[in-house]
Amino acid sequence: MLDKLKAIVKRFEEIEEQLASPEIIAKQSVYQKLGKEHSNLTPLVTSVRSMFAVKEELENLDTLMRSEEAGFRELAREEMTKLREELSLLEETIKVLLLPKDPNDEKNVLLEIRAGTGGEEASLFASDLFRMYSRYAERNSWKIELLSHTASSVPGGIKEVIAEIAGSGAYSKLKFESGVHRVQRVPATEAQGRIHTSAVTVAILPEAEEIDVSIEPNELRIDVFHASGHGGQSVNTTDSAVRITHLPTGMIVSCQDEKSQLKNKNKAMKVLRSRLLDIKTQEQNAKIASERKSQVGSGDRSERIRTYNFPQGRMTDHRITLTLYSLDKFLDGEIQEVIDALTAHFQAELIKQNSDNIAS
Repeated sequence: MLDKLKAIVKRFEEIEEQLASPEIIAKQSVYQKLGKEHSNLTPLVTSVRSMFAVKEELENLDTLMRSEEAGFRELAREEMTKLREELSLLEETIKVLLLPKDPNDEKNVLLEIRAGTGGEEASLFASDLFRMYSRYAERNSWKIELLSHTASSVPGGIKEVIAEIAGSGAYSKLKFESGVHRVQRVPATEAQGRIHTSAVTVAILPEAEEIDVSIEPNELRIDVFHASGHGGQSVNTTDSAVRITHLPTGMIVSCQDEKSQLKNKNKAMKVLRSRLLDIKTQEQNAKIASERKSQVGSGDRSERIRTYNFPQGRMTDHRITLTLYSLDKFLDGEIQEVIDALTAHFQAELIKQNSDNIAS
């Protein structure tokens, strides 16, 4: 492992020399590429250099431990205890930083929420979840844009909503939210006070660029039609709504929220690209998941990941057996504690898988 870390530091120093070269500065594409590599390596190299410095201090203190002066030995012993704790933390940090980066982590997100079993109650909870993620986006100063929205028959309910969440690290923080979210509560229409159980599915897709997914024009069938509102009534008299069918997969995406046909088409293409990228990512994850015990992070849409129990005021994440009794705050977007716990759990699983490589 030490040889590997020394090689990384050496590469970092080579990049620093190159970035200071007038010839490299003149080649902007090369300069930007090296600058990005330098930026990515900086946290790791900083930790590695700190680790080497702590090890050197420990070696110096080991010499003091052999001193004939009892006072020197006691001081050295106390300092060594502190340094060993610091060294242990640095080694854990380095293990995390050595993990392979998810190429989608810095991408924006397409959030898809659909009411599942439970009828009207499921559609109301879908609305609650959309508000929760919207509030979380606001707390992170992310921009959220509605791409598609289908209301249910009950006021305030949502059959399906698709939105883009744009901001630094959006996918890295939200990627573990995919799956089935179960709610247990007494519906407002329930006269007997019985608790009903409903379900809502959430999908978190990394936003795909044209370079991520290649779509040929002859692979698409594009239909236009009048947009309709609640109850099926026409909301405009022009063919502004767009339905795109991806012929190779049979995937269909519709968008009618905008009055402009072009805007609806662009939004539908954005959703289509991201769904196709997600299929590709899911196939890759399935291969990885088959070789690992933990399914955390697999993004399985059929997996029940969380229960929201209103009578008890609790939220339970079943993947990490974490329960919080602060449901109101959680649904108001205060979900960072769970996101941090899921991230830490997933990183621990990856570290276990990579332990052989790290030890070598």
